[in-house]
Amino acid sequence: MKKVNEKNIDALSAIEYFYPNKMGRIVLTAMEEIMGRHGVNAILNLAHLHHLVNNYPPNNLQLGFPFSEFSAIQQTLDDMYGVRGGRGLALRAGRETWKYALKEFMPVLGITDLAFRTLPLGIKIKIGLDVFAETLNKFTDQRVRLGEDERGFLWIIERCPVCWGRTSEAPTCHLAVGLLEQSLDWVSRGRRFQVKEVSCIAAGDETCTIVISKKPLS
Repeated sequence: MKKVNEKNIDALSAIEYFYPNKMGRIVLTAMEEIMGRHGVNAILNLAHLHHLVNNYPPNNLQLGFPFSEFSAIQQTLDDMYGVRGGRGLALRAGRETWKYALKEFMPVLGITDLAFRTLPLGIKIKIGLDVFAETLNKFTDQRVRLGEDERGFLWIIERCPVCWGRTSEAPTCHLAVGLLEQSLDWVSRGRRFQVKEVSCIAAGDETCTIVISKKPLS
């Protein structure tokens, strides 16, 4: 029997959390890069987010883009393209999101410094993940902490916008996986790592946990 997900119950109540408008704009722009403006508009209309059609959030850090809208967009990808097709599009959107986010956020984070770029790969990955988590915790209502075990580095999302209020039989935070994949590509200068979500709040778990292998695949 599927577990009752109390966090999903909370999500359906009056409680609401937010991303900054800038992040909402980045994600929608990244999706547009993949499926075009008409494709994004179709997603927004089906998700009943008509106010965002041809009217992306402003480019500022005000906390004005609700988790409920963010997750509705992700759910609608699955509704329109099926679970497999939605997963592929969300992964691609996550990778494109990193490219846009890099331009907007990285200059103020300090990890582009030459001293950082010359560190050993394992240390760069760990520092990069730590800075990324701190940035999300500082500028958004998302809550992330890092862990580590025999499987690799653990990206542990305790309050997740991707699956907020959703229920699923399997981990569904594909956009977050794609985002991490591309961030690791950037930090390592083109190396590929295995990135896999092993638990998900939408599936009844306590956290959305993504395992990142310490050794590159290539």
